[in-house]
Amino acid sequence: MKKNILFVVNPISGDVDKTELIDLVQNYASNWDIGIIVYETTGEDDQKQILTICESVPLNRILVAGGDGTIKMVAEAIEDLSLSLGILPAGSANGLATDLNLPKSIEENLSIAFHNDHMDMDMICINGKRSLHLSDLGLNADLIKNYEANNLRGFWGYAAQAYTTLKESELPFSAKIITEELNFEIEARMIVIANSQKYGTGVTINPLGVMNDGKFELVILKNLDLVVLGKILNGNIPINTEDVVIVSTHKAKIELEKPVSFQIDGEYCGKQTKLDISVLKQHLKVVIP
Repeated sequence: MKKNILFVVNPISGDVDKTELIDLVQNYASNWDIGIIVYETTGEDDQKQILTICESVPLNRILVAGGDGTIKMVAEAIEDLSLSLGILPAGSANGLATDLNLPKSIEENLSIAFHNDHMDMDMICINGKRSLHLSDLGLNADLIKNYEANNLRGFWGYAAQAYTTLKESELPFSAKIITEELNFEIEARMIVIANSQKYGTGVTINPLGVMNDGKFELVILKNLDLVVLGKILNGNIPINTEDVVIVSTHKAKIELEKPVSFQIDGEYCGKQTKLDISVLKQHLKVVIP
C-alpha cells in the first residue's frame, strides 16, 4: 500500500518564503512514491483542519516545517493519534530541532523526516496547556513579549530587546515551589520549566534535560544581569551553583506573590500568579536522527 504523509507548513515562519521548500518536499515524496498532502497554516482553526485531514486520509506520518510554535500546535492536534512527527526546522525559533540535534542541511533533514525512527517524547502540561521544549517565567518571557511587539527580527531584534527588557525589568520575584519531594520559597529573576536542554541559540540552560525520562526540570535563575543575558544570546551561559537552582520532578506547583510574565515554547502567555505543572510521559512520537 502506498504511503501517505501530511506536510504541515507555516508559510510565514522565520520570515522566509516556503514555496521552494514545498517543491523540494513534493519532489522528494514523488521520488520515493509517497503520497504527500500539503496543508499551509492560516492561524485560524489549524488544529481542527489538521485533525480532519488525519481522520479522513490514512496517514503514515506527519511532517512539519516551522518553528517551535508551529510544531507545538501540530503536536497538540495529533497527541491522541498514533502518528510520528518529522520536523523540518524553518522558524525564527528552532529550539526543539536544536535539542534533537537535527542537521542544518535541508537534504539531510528530508531523509530523517521521511524515513527515520521516532522517539517517544514527554510533553509537559502547564495550566492545561502543552509544552514540548522550554517555558519560563520572568525576564525571558518579558523579552519575548517585547520582541513580538517590535518590527526588528532575528538575532539583532532579540539583542535590542534584551537591553530594553533588562533596563525596564522589575526586581526579582518571590516564588513558592511545591513538589512531592520539596517545598520552599525563593527569589528569582527567571524560572525555566524545561523538558530539554537548549534554547534555540544553542545555550544549555538545563544540563539535566532528557526528553523521554518522565521528568522535567525547574531551572531557577536567581541572578540575571545584562552580561549573563548577553551570554545566553550567544550560547554560552555560565551555570554556577550560586546563581542557579535545578529541581528535577514529574509534578510541581509554582505560586507567585504577584503576576509574572510567562511564555510557552516561544509564545507569550501573559502574566501568571500560579502554575500547575505535570509531565505527560512519552506522549509524542518525534522522528530523530
